[in-house]
Amino acid sequence: MSYYARINSLTKKVDKVISAEEDYIQKLPDYDLWIKTSYNTFAGEHIDNKQPLRKNFAGVGYVYDVEKDVFHKPQPFSSWTLNESTYTWEPPVEYPTDGNMYKWDEETTSWVTTTV
Repeated sequence: MSYYARINSLTKKVDKVISAEEDYIQKLPDYDLWIKTSYNTFAGEHIDNKQPLRKNFAGVGYVYDVEKDVFHKPQPFSSWTLNESTYTWEPPVEYPTDGNMYKWDEETTSWVTTTV
């Protein structure tokens, strides 16, 4: 059993992810919109040190870059940049490692402490 993500042909975003056999996908009328994805792939690495598939496991709302053949989350903030080796978004300032909890403040482009 494998995982497949259905790509919206207009937005190029994932609108559904299912677990299915390849022969089931091939029988669907929109089979060409279904792209295989790996549950074990994140940030360009496979958890079992196997070949990663499309950089990230696809989730609903993820973007599928047809030219690069990769999945990635939508850009969370305009100041963040896409790391093209991991296809994950990176803030312009690293997350603090002092043990406190932070949230991103786009207006100041900085991390601010938060209480949860």
